[in-house]
Amino acid sequence: MNRTPKANRLHIGIFGRRNAGKSSLINALTGQNLAIVSDTPGTTADPVYKSMELHPIGPVVFIDTAGFDDEGELGELRVAKTASVISRADLAIVVIDGTDPISNEGDSSKKGTDPTFDCERTWIGRLREANVPTIIAVNKWDILNEEERLKAINTATDFDDTVAIPVSAETGAGIDALRKAIQDALPEEYMQEKLLGDMLEDGSLVLLVMPQDIQAPKGRLILPQVQTIRELLDRKCQVMSTTADGLADALAALSRAPDLIITDSQCFGDVYAQKPEASALTSFSILMAASKGDINVFVEGASAIDKALAGIKTSAADKPADPFRVLIAEACTHVPLNEDIGTVKIPRLLHETFGDSVTITSVRGNDFPAADELTQYDLIIHCGACMFNRRHVMNRIAAAQKAGVPITNYGIFLAKMAGILDKVSF
Repeated sequence: MNRTPKANRLHIGIFGRRNAGKSSLINALTGQNLAIVSDTPGTTADPVYKSMELHPIGPVVFIDTAGFDDEGELGELRVAKTASVISRADLAIVVIDGTDPISNEGDSSKKGTDPTFDCERTWIGRLREANVPTIIAVNKWDILNEEERLKAINTATDFDDTVAIPVSAETGAGIDALRKAIQDALPEEYMQEKLLGDMLEDGSLVLLVMPQDIQAPKGRLILPQVQTIRELLDRKCQVMSTTADGLADALAALSRAPDLIITDSQCFGDVYAQKPEASALTSFSILMAASKGDINVFVEGASAIDKALAGIKTSAADKPADPFRVLIAEACTHVPLNEDIGTVKIPRLLHETFGDSVTITSVRGNDFPAADELTQYDLIIHCGACMFNRRHVMNRIAAAQKAGVPITNYGIFLAKMAGILDKVSF
């Protein structure tokens, strides 16, 4: 459980009003006191991510959020943080306080001004709009009388096509049924993808070209390399690894050409120049792009490079081409060091190609412009996103498409700039 990367876990967002029992429910589901529980409203401020094993599903991340009825200036900030969780939740549990269920009728004059007005209905609507599978947990079932239970369950089942499970976080009643509902609601794509897909057969010979990134901690491999090696071993492949300057010797040491060469994207050109004709070629970043996002969208997005170059070539001398505006998005939050790919190497390559006609903006971690802010860019270049789950990346792709902005991936971009994108496997 502890060795499963956070990005490969099912992300379960827990939503609800203050004191509905969200943190208590996480403790009941896991059988541990993971989340701080208090009668004081607003105990949970920023979203809290807790990696756990949830039987029978496996490794998950619970996201404990602030109440979406929080008040005041600080409360508005907390609610905004809660809203940001929707983009990365694979599945959502909306917790309803059975002692105070929402009313089927509301004062429409308060809508938009009263944060408690039909708030569960509003948030379930947001989750549905984002295509997040949603379960309603009617909490505090153990202290309700029959009349209160009927009212609570009728309120919860008023949401069409949403499963409602009566539970008690205090006694554990209904928790097994909730676990079963989570299992039944798992997204179709959950745990189905393999990094290498059908790119090779089990038992293939694979050569890894792994120059050590300066960002990698001493003595460790970066996450995409670790995940790739693990999958290759699981698939009974014969694996040999080398650095870029040892590629020729590695190839000479093999009795036959490798079926596949997987390289760091930063040395695509050099590796392609040396690879045997019979060997397929891809990169770690491209493997991550295909696993976490939509590879076809990323490949199509790279064509923005051609359009930008064509615009520069056809612009008149007295009318310079419009600036080529690029957003570089890096999921990792490490401090950039010398020769960092996202802040140094890709910008350098863009400036070498477009000169003063390119403007570059960089964002890191969870910082990413909203769809209406993305319209100012002509291209988004995203990292492999090994630190994000698939839903998070797909929501960024959806935002780019909504804004009408092409989006590509580091590896796809570097293969395009090396002139070998059509020679790369994905």
